[in-house]
Amino acid sequence: MIFKTDSRSQRAWYFYDWANSAYVTTVTTVLFGPYLTSVAQKSAGCVDDVCSTNLDVLGLSVAPGSLFFYLITFTTLISAFLLPLVGAYADLRHDKQKLMARFAWIGALAASLMFFVSGTNWQLGSVLLIVGNLALGGSLVVYDAILCDIAAPDERDRVSSRGWAFGYVGGGLLLIVNLGMYLGAPADFTELAIRISLLSAGLWWGLWTLIPYRGIANTAEKPHSEIEFGKLVQGSFGQLARTLRELAQYPQTRMFLLAYLFFNDGVQTVIASASVYGSEELKLGQTAMVGAIVIVQIVAIFGALFTGRLAAKIGAYRTVLNSLIVWTVVIVAGYFVPSGKATFFYLLAAAIGFILGGTQALSRSLFSQLVPRDREAEYFALYQACERGTSWLGTLAFGLVYQLSGSYRPAILVLIVFFLVGGLLLRKVDVRTGIADAGNAQPAVA
Repeated sequence: MIFKTDSRSQRAWYFYDWANSAYVTTVTTVLFGPYLTSVAQKSAGCVDDVCSTNLDVLGLSVAPGSLFFYLITFTTLISAFLLPLVGAYADLRHDKQKLMARFAWIGALAASLMFFVSGTNWQLGSVLLIVGNLALGGSLVVYDAILCDIAAPDERDRVSSRGWAFGYVGGGLLLIVNLGMYLGAPADFTELAIRISLLSAGLWWGLWTLIPYRGIANTAEKPHSEIEFGKLVQGSFGQLARTLRELAQYPQTRMFLLAYLFFNDGVQTVIASASVYGSEELKLGQTAMVGAIVIVQIVAIFGALFTGRLAAKIGAYRTVLNSLIVWTVVIVAGYFVPSGKATFFYLLAAAIGFILGGTQALSRSLFSQLVPRDREAEYFALYQACERGTSWLGTLAFGLVYQLSGSYRPAILVLIVFFLVGGLLLRKVDVRTGIADAGNAQPAVA
């Protein structure tokens, strides 16, 4: 452990969640997907969602409505190969915050340049989305690893939860402003309002990153030599394979990762499908959907802080395990929400927001206890890479059930399987043994 306690670095660290969440909420979650789709449809000559031609993407015929999702899939797969190399490199540095900031500024520049995506120029939008998402992934690998440098084992649940809460505040504030501008803009200025919103997310991300860049202290150790790093530059796939083989030495860490892949896939699918479920199955309008998004952002702040305090009493492990039970209850409740009743959907959004931040924040801090000392970034790269490499399973199951049943209600119920399997696997994890195997100090409450 390099830092036992570094309050100044912790406060600065929180602000990177505040910074990058603006890109996650405004760009990737809400605005850029539909906007890029509309630009692609213009290029393909679509009228009332009927397109005369498909797009030519590197020789492949791609439907305009599928472009955004294919780009996300492509970026996800590339991330799975590149992020382990980023993590291995980050572990050799004593100034991780600088590497994190460089990735952030690349992503922020890409987001800012999305302002120039207009007309039929879907190609520029595609390149910028890929660059932005890859840069975000690289920065998050380093950001997560820094948690182990600035917080002692007993502090990590609290620090991680506060980071998520800061993120929801920052991302939510800018999203509310941008949604207000978008909804209030005259019809002729709707596109410009979206482009300004994309620019604002990039500027927000880049400027707020200055705080963690300047405020997080370097580690006490000297950086490793370039010769030592040269041994790692054999390709990110080889690094990922070596780390996966090494996991056999840490069976509890491996079991946690396996559990995380399932329950996090369920979480991500709920996030991805909620808007479709609300608009298509429950027949709710745009105003209701915007209201639900804002509710999730606001309630998630308090949820992350509450679960952080709960973890201090019963441990992150038990808190995450109990959260999966709550997720299952939320899904069952969602199945019974009546069509056209926005109030019930708002209550569902509040429940999702309350449990969302805590599950994600405490999974991060719990995993930080189970990774080998001085290999934090490399293992958090695996954490990110595995998440991205399998995050399509839930959406695939959701889509298949809908295709077979013709309804989103049974489709949402299938997600219970992901939380059930994830919970059963998580119950097999012996946290104390895993912490000892990784060579880390035991927290008072695990």
